[in-house]
Amino acid sequence: MRIVRFSQNGQAPRLGCYLGEDRVMDLESTCRGHLDSRGVVRAAAIAAALFPGASTRAFLEGGVATQDALTGMLEAIRSGALQPVAHPLGSVRLHAPIADPGKFICIGLNYKDHAAETGNPAPKEPPIFPKWNNAILDPGEPILRPRGETKLDWEVELGVVMGKTARHVPPERALDHVFGYTIINDASAREFQFLTTQWAAGKIPDTLAPVGPYIADRAEIPDPHVLDLKTWVNGTLMQNGNTRNFIFDVRYLVSYLSGIMTLAPGDLIATGTPAGVGFSRKPPITLQPGDMVRLQITGLGTLENPVKDA
Repeated sequence: MRIVRFSQNGQAPRLGCYLGEDRVMDLESTCRGHLDSRGVVRAAAIAAALFPGASTRAFLEGGVATQDALTGMLEAIRSGALQPVAHPLGSVRLHAPIADPGKFICIGLNYKDHAAETGNPAPKEPPIFPKWNNAILDPGEPILRPRGETKLDWEVELGVVMGKTARHVPPERALDHVFGYTIINDASAREFQFLTTQWAAGKIPDTLAPVGPYIADRAEIPDPHVLDLKTWVNGTLMQNGNTRNFIFDVRYLVSYLSGIMTLAPGDLIATGTPAGVGFSRKPPITLQPGDMVRLQITGLGTLENPVKDA
């Protein structure tokens, strides 16, 4: 299952999911039709409650109720019992598949090769810093280089989307609390980032977290530790890593974070980037207005954004 947020003709985003590779199903509208066909009188209200507007977080907070409803719809479609409300992929605009996480938690220096290229030892525990929802950006929309920043950088990262509440979860059960995965570009304003020992100033500006194009659930990505991650800038390959090189894998991160705070459905975790970032190159390479950044992770599609000055 691949969850998206999509819109048409400038209308507000809606929740959807892929049907095959070339169609997007409108979840609320399809659910309403499904319930209508079964004689449910309050079909519209129930469908809106199960698939509320464009809030992926609210969908995930619905837990088994929403996910069982979606599974039932997909089974009915496969059997021919339900005609979905669906649109050709080329006719819709895809938005960030989650724009309202309750928490947006980022992990630094989480690949052996990236720690080495920055001249840092492998950390003993995961370095944690925040992003907020203002940073989340839709696929295709421009990353805005902050005013006064000249060292804008790219970072391809596996994004983990929580599906269940997690508190003091052991590593062996951690993935049971994950809904799925997406691509995150942890774009970084390096001048701002290194002004102090705290990195957040270079991480939190508007648009510095493109996300997308969809969230693939755990059935689509059964093992998050065997995925290739790549970044191209203007068609030149800059990053070519694999999640096998995590210092702290997804199981450890979810367990570790759940020991510090309660993780909730819809929380988003950026798990760090492999080697190949711009500021560590000799000479350094920085993103400039007019550049195009394209990210790819196995099974998670392609995320592409141009760069502009704010």
